[in-house]
Amino acid sequence: MNIRTFRIGGIHPEENKLTHEVATVVAELPKQAIFPLSQHIGAPAKPVVKKGDKVKVGTMIAEAGGFVSAPIFSSVSGTVFKVDSAIDATGYRKPAIIINVEDDIWEETIDRSDKLELVKDHPELTPEEIVNRIKDAGVVGMGGACFPTFIKLTPPPTAKAECVIINAVECEPYITADFRLMMEHADEILVGLELLMMGAKVTTGYIGIETNKMPAIELLTQKCAEKFNGTQYQVEVVPLKQRYPQGGEKQLVDAVIRRQVPAPPAIPVNVGAIVQNVGTAFAVYEAVMKHKPLFERYTTVTGKRLANPGNFLVRMGTPMQNLIDACGGMPEGDHKLLAGGPMMGKALTSTEVPICKGTNSVTIISEDEARRKEPQPCIRCAKCVGVCPMGLEPYLLAKLSEVKNWERAEREDIVSCIECGSCQFTCPAHRPLLDNIRQGKSTVMGIIRSRAAKK
Repeated sequence: MNIRTFRIGGIHPEENKLTHEVATVVAELPKQAIFPLSQHIGAPAKPVVKKGDKVKVGTMIAEAGGFVSAPIFSSVSGTVFKVDSAIDATGYRKPAIIINVEDDIWEETIDRSDKLELVKDHPELTPEEIVNRIKDAGVVGMGGACFPTFIKLTPPPTAKAECVIINAVECEPYITADFRLMMEHADEILVGLELLMMGAKVTTGYIGIETNKMPAIELLTQKCAEKFNGTQYQVEVVPLKQRYPQGGEKQLVDAVIRRQVPAPPAIPVNVGAIVQNVGTAFAVYEAVMKHKPLFERYTTVTGKRLANPGNFLVRMGTPMQNLIDACGGMPEGDHKLLAGGPMMGKALTSTEVPICKGTNSVTIISEDEARRKEPQPCIRCAKCVGVCPMGLEPYLLAKLSEVKNWERAEREDIVSCIECGSCQFTCPAHRPLLDNIRQGKSTVMGIIRSRAAKK
């Protein structure tokens, strides 16, 4: 077996895949669902409902607020309680639509059958039609970045797509939602990949999976041979070495097709690749073939001290507390709640934060695991430089951010940081490298946007 990986940096944190073998269960409906209007990169969605309106499962409740935006659909049926604000994963109150759940009535246009729909049976599916259905269904990147999927499928004239790479790496510790999705819906994922290749007008596809998911590698290799042999499509399942952050799209492109994406504003399609998460491929299948908007997702709820960690198919808008209760409730003692995994997840202050399009995990870690050691002076060991997958100098970027030297921070390419946390993880002096770099990156990006606006 030819096992590939990316060439620069990387670390090997403890896996802690506690829910690897736990089959997905359907989460119970909440009594009240909360829908933040910013569940994607770009402009927030604009409400199209008001207090007192009745909605069904699959009803559009907010339309796209611009070109880089996506509509939002109700995952429940009931009455709009209010259009107000709610705390989201950022920790701030943001505009949101809140719906009281009264039933489970779906829009009639959604195909709820278990029949596997095949592209060959739908001659109406042109590339343009596929992209439009994906756009209208509000599909975004399901790995956490939440970039509207239709935009990736329509690259600028200066870039030409040559392949679609499905990101099934799931390198972040604890999370197993993508693995369970592959084991339970492999056929639908491959139809989704076919649709993505059609939409991108390419015939080459790859599925990158780390070798700690051998059952998924074997299953999808077999399914690809059955589905694509003798067709115009060349699809390869690529086994990848266990290495974090292999799920970063630039690292994945390097590992799979041996091309390195230049610094921003370059993106993977500039070297011929369109990268989509495996959950996105499944959402594309449902959007195009089942006329089902994006309103539910696979999510892992996990932690070493949870009584029954698990994987859930959960309706968006469901408060995290509901899923924690389904796993036996919050453990006793002090714990840190994360939206996502321990490397890139965001710490939360409330369990009432809702599941959104990008919520692949709810992770609970004990205070002992979460407690940071006292930072010490930098010992100039350069370990942070050695593990940085972007080839940056994290110690320098952190210091420049600390002293607010934004001009040099920009010159030193702080915007290329993918915020993976490898530097902070490996620092023997326990310095808050990522914390400082995140603040500096945000400030520098704001300066760049302001400069561009003036021009």
